[in-house]
Amino acid sequence: MSAPTTRVTELPTAWMREHLHEALAIYGRAMGYGESVVAGRYGYAVQHTDRPGFRAVGAFAGGPDGEHLVGFGYGYLVAPGQWWHDQVKHALDRRTAKRWLPGGFEVCELHVDPDHQSQGLGRQLLHALVRDLPHPAALLSTPDADTKAFRLYRADGFVDLARNHHFPGDARPFAILGARLPIGSPAT
Repeated sequence: MSAPTTRVTELPTAWMREHLHEALAIYGRAMGYGESVVAGRYGYAVQHTDRPGFRAVGAFAGGPDGEHLVGFGYGYLVAPGQWWHDQVKHALDRRTAKRWLPGGFEVCELHVDPDHQSQGLGRQLLHALVRDLPHPAALLSTPDADTKAFRLYRADGFVDLARNHHFPGDARPFAILGARLPIGSPAT
């Protein structure tokens, strides 16, 4: 019997819309959110698929019963009037906001099912998501703690834009991070 294989691929927007419940279940398990939080996220995720520059990637584990989604990521061009953009703009000092937000790509979601973490899938998803983007920077927020995700972003060149930020609806502090694209470029 052979070991299961995993592949990472870009996902068509229509596929992502059809499989949002499946993807958001992974989001809930990875973030430790309950079913009500996950259910409340669905409407926002659908809206995100219509944003300019939307791009999605997925990680699929294969076995004798076929493939199933074990991780995903998506993002889009960040713009004024979007909830995350406006929250982050207020969290950053003016100079930092002016240098990082215009034309940036928000890595909105990037999650790997806990049963499939620590196998390099998060890094593969991140790299696939931002590969060849025509944007100057990738931006994201992540819980402000020593987590696998935080260490991954740091190792791939993300720098602090703000720390200990509290988004409405979540008691945990978040770090707002940015990386110049392509990943590995100087943060300037």
